[in-house]
Amino acid sequence: MALTNTCLGVVLAGGLSSRMGTDKALLTRKQDSLLAFSEKLLKQTGVAQVVVSGKQHGIADEVEQLGPMGGIYTILNKYQPNALLILPVDLPLMDVNSLKQLKLAGELSQQPCYFRDNYLPLYLPITALVQEFFNHSFASLNTITKTGKGPSIRALLAGLPSKTLTPKNNLALFNANTPEQWQQAQQHFSNHRSSHV
Repeated sequence: MALTNTCLGVVLAGGLSSRMGTDKALLTRKQDSLLAFSEKLLKQTGVAQVVVSGKQHGIADEVEQLGPMGGIYTILNKYQPNALLILPVDLPLMDVNSLKQLKLAGELSQQPCYFRDNYLPLYLPITALVQEFFNHSFASLNTITKTGKGPSIRALLAGLPSKTLTPKNNLALFNANTPEQWQQAQQHFSNHRSSHV
C-alpha cells in the first residue's frame, strides 16, 4: 500500500484522554468534532491522504501504549509514505496556515520541522535515517511490550538535522488536555477565526 512521492496527513487520536475524562477526539468545536476539525485542516494543506492513528477512530497501533511513536511506526509500515504531516487531535486552535508553514519548510529543507518548544505537530520526511531509527527502535518488540518503554519523538529528532519554526499564530499550539483547558479553548473559538477554516 505504498504511497510514492506523497505526504500523508496523520491525526494522532490514540491517547487515553485520562486527564480530560472523556474522548478528546469527540469534543465538539463549533459544528465539528475535534477529530473532524483535525482531518479537515490536514486536507486543506494539500496532503495526498489523511489517516487517523488510534484504534477507537482509525488504525490501531501494532505496539500499544507507546504514545505517538507507536502510531507513527504503524502508519509507516502500512502506507510507506515519503513524508508525514502529523497533527495531534487535541489542538483546537490550530489553523491551516500554521500547518502549511510546517509542510512548506519541510518540503524545501527535506528535514523534520516543528514549532519551538513543541515536537507536535511535526513534518517528518521519511529518509533512510528515519527508517533506520524506527527499524532499530522497534527491533526488540518483546522488550518494548514487557517494559512499556519505547522510543520518543525527542529521541528521534535528537539524531536528525531538523528545523525549529516560530508559529505566526501563538494560539495555534494551545493544548486542550483537561476540562479547564477545554473551557479556555471554547472561549477563544468565537474570536479565533481563520479565513481557511
